[in-house]
Amino acid sequence: MIDLLKIAELSLWTGMAGIGFGILFNIPRKAILTVFILGFGVGLIKSVLLQLGVNIIIASFIAALFVGIFSTPLAHKIHQPPVVFSIPAVIPMIPGYFAYKTVLATMNFTFMEADQTKRLELIDAIFSNGFTMFFILISITLGISLPLLLLRKSTVKKMLD
Repeated sequence: MIDLLKIAELSLWTGMAGIGFGILFNIPRKAILTVFILGFGVGLIKSVLLQLGVNIIIASFIAALFVGIFSTPLAHKIHQPPVVFSIPAVIPMIPGYFAYKTVLATMNFTFMEADQTKRLELIDAIFSNGFTMFFILISITLGISLPLLLLRKSTVKKMLD
């Protein structure tokens, strides 16, 4: 069952983290609310999909696709480049947990573990976490860039008419 309170809280914090990264990157003040809305949407979409049992890579792609699709029309309304909205909104989706687990398993494999069976488990952890991290990063990149590249061919003014 979907835990709506947990999803709402996570979405709120994702939106706030997007604002934090936006402020860190010195985005214009009029773009802050837009970054929050996109960040909230990213958190909402990814959380709902994960609660429904969708793979984290696919959920990250769909959430990033949401940002990529809505960045261009929002950029036109606020007269800012789409990157101003899209990048801060998806930074909270960077897979830090999987990167940490990959580095930790690599360090344990390299320096600490002598038992062969545990070393095989560490190799499995290195590859599974590393590939998960890599594919999440690729899905975020494609989810943002594909709509921005495809929508660039026709202007937003033509799309809105």
